[in-house]
Amino acid sequence: MLDVNDFSDLKIGLASADSIRTWSNGEVKKPETINYRTLKPEKDGLFCEKIFGPTRDWECSCGKYKRVRFKGIICERCNVEVTRSKVRRERMGHIELAAPSVHIWYLRGTRSWLAYLLMGTQPKEELKAKQLEKVIYFGANLVISVDEDRRHDDKPELELEVRRELEAIEADGRLALTQRSEQLEAELAEAEAADAKESELRALQRQADKDFEEVNERFEAERERLERAWEVFTDLFSRQIIEDEDLWRELVDRWGDYFEGGQGADAIARLIAALDFDAEEATLRNQINPPEGQRPLSAQRKQKAIKRLRILAAFNRRDNYGRRINDPRAMILDVVPVIPPELRPMVQLDGGRFATSDLNDLYRRVINRNNRLKRLLDLAAPDIIVNNEKRMLQEAVDALFDNGRRGRPVTGPGNRALKSLSDMLKGKQGRFRQNLLGKRVDYSGRSVIVAGPTLRFHQCGLPKIMALELFKPFVMKKLVDVELAPNIKSAKRMVERRRPQVWDVLEDVIREHPVLLNRAPTLHRLGIQAFEPVLVEGKAIQIHPLVCAAFNADFDGDQMAVHLPLSAEAQAEARVLMLSANNVLSPAHGRPLVTPTQDMIIGAHYLTEMVADAAGAGRAFRTIDEVRFAYENGDLSLHAPIEYRGAEDLLLAPANGDGARYEPTTAGRVFFNHALPAGFGYVNEIIGQRRMGELVDRLARGFQVAEVAQSLDEIKDICFQYASRSGLTISIDDVRTPKQKTEILDRYEKQADKIERQFRRGIIT
Repeated sequence: MLDVNDFSDLKIGLASADSIRTWSNGEVKKPETINYRTLKPEKDGLFCEKIFGPTRDWECSCGKYKRVRFKGIICERCNVEVTRSKVRRERMGHIELAAPSVHIWYLRGTRSWLAYLLMGTQPKEELKAKQLEKVIYFGANLVISVDEDRRHDDKPELELEVRRELEAIEADGRLALTQRSEQLEAELAEAEAADAKESELRALQRQADKDFEEVNERFEAERERLERAWEVFTDLFSRQIIEDEDLWRELVDRWGDYFEGGQGADAIARLIAALDFDAEEATLRNQINPPEGQRPLSAQRKQKAIKRLRILAAFNRRDNYGRRINDPRAMILDVVPVIPPELRPMVQLDGGRFATSDLNDLYRRVINRNNRLKRLLDLAAPDIIVNNEKRMLQEAVDALFDNGRRGRPVTGPGNRALKSLSDMLKGKQGRFRQNLLGKRVDYSGRSVIVAGPTLRFHQCGLPKIMALELFKPFVMKKLVDVELAPNIKSAKRMVERRRPQVWDVLEDVIREHPVLLNRAPTLHRLGIQAFEPVLVEGKAIQIHPLVCAAFNADFDGDQMAVHLPLSAEAQAEARVLMLSANNVLSPAHGRPLVTPTQDMIIGAHYLTEMVADAAGAGRAFRTIDEVRFAYENGDLSLHAPIEYRGAEDLLLAPANGDGARYEPTTAGRVFFNHALPAGFGYVNEIIGQRRMGELVDRLARGFQVAEVAQSLDEIKDICFQYASRSGLTISIDDVRTPKQKTEILDRYEKQADKIERQFRRGIIT
């Protein structure tokens, strides 16, 4: 049986042209979608029923075969298989490209995989992504291989030919100048014989000088072109980029037998085919870890070599049969897959017009340009026209896979960029985050969060209406079980009408049934925690103030999602692993994430403050009840220093008759310490933010989970209580503008002006 949780055999790799053809159910040859009169898909078009399946269940295109009894039959007339129409969500097609195209993902991105793969082992062979782009888009030529042995053998003979040609050019130049001189002399003699004016003679001389200059320039340019071509040819090497088209033609015309080269994706494909992966990998390893005596690479070049080795080794991995697992040739597309038509639908609107997916427009561009290129190749059109069409096909394929990755995006109506295949996958609205990782699920809800200061640490406040909807099936079953409803149908009616008995049953159902609360973005595992629900009025979810840090939540309009674990196993897992009381420590750094903050710190600070001359100062008490009685009677101030004999930690000298002395404390500190567990020790100091963090840290490390949760709840309660009682507030008069504000701003304005002046003068960049 297939184990859906076993991912060991799942691999992601490059799809070869043969793989794409095996996925496909037929070739899409026409850019048409549906016939405007019959509204049926065009044959061999982007919605073809022969390729993608019938548009109606168990019915072929022409209507010869109808009903399920003809299942699996392929109609002889229209060649459409009789099957379910849902296959149009699964069946793919393909487009056979007339010329190969480079996959834009591997050319442009955070890293150009093609550039790293084709980068040579020598500094001069380094290919940059920009240079590679020029080759692919027919702006430069790439040398694929050079027959160096043959060039070396024939070099003396070739050099002799070049020298002779240079001499011939020089001789032709001299001859042309001589002929022009003779022509000038004849013209001057003729003019003098005709008694020409001095100005006419000067004009003849000027024209002759201009002609001499043109002849010199022409033959000089011819000589320079030949010399430059010879110089480049003698040093020609594999992976060399030549951007000068005239120079390239000169090289090909004269010495094209000694090297291979070209433009476009075809040249890249031939270069990949010519690569000796094993030899290049060995050379790179040798350069990274050089043997003794060999000069090591610089740090920068070594880093680049390591990156290239990683990519080269990944492409050179082979299976048990010696075949490459990922063939780098697959980065050059000979076949483009066409996704199923139901994933790029065309729907009819009310007015009779059609709305279509952007992908159909992008596929149409590819098919149109591909068909035009096929016709040009059949007509044996000139290279310049064919190359231009190949470039346009490459751009159409780029736009299909990732519109806007290179250059201006292809736009539709309203100058809106069309959504490509990449746009359908990436981002918040893409397939992964929207539909695969972030599905909408049953038994879930969402609402705004507010603080629940009265909640226990393991509880959350769930609005009654939301809880009733979430637990609806459970409530209905319980109503039938306790015989408040005769059957499920009437139980459902009771729930929908919200009869009074329903709320009592709901209380019973939610008892000890944890719910999961999740706040997006879930950046760590504490972004989802389990709580026991408590029914509350209103429509907002209440959460415990201490779990806000783990969720990175605040109460300015944040929303949270509620999920219901259904099975007994899921509930047990939620209670043991995900309950908030069991997740006090951060998995990242091991320190508590539930430290009281803000109002609670104000309350703690107010509670533990000491004022020397407060009411009741110097009195002695034995128990907390005595302290509370005196405080509530108004005989004792919260901040008055007192002698408290109920804590051994405050004893300064051993009991010796009446000579025992105790460290002064306050009623507030006695109340605060009562919230701490037994055995923690007496804390006799003012509690601020840092000290509170230390206390919670010590609490979390030294005590059981249940004790920690209970103590944190008690600290929270007492801190909130005395924060309210303190009456602390901040008015606008407390927030004062410093007197030096204008002076500080002026100083920085001057600095900014100085930098601006230096930039304009070119002193800084």
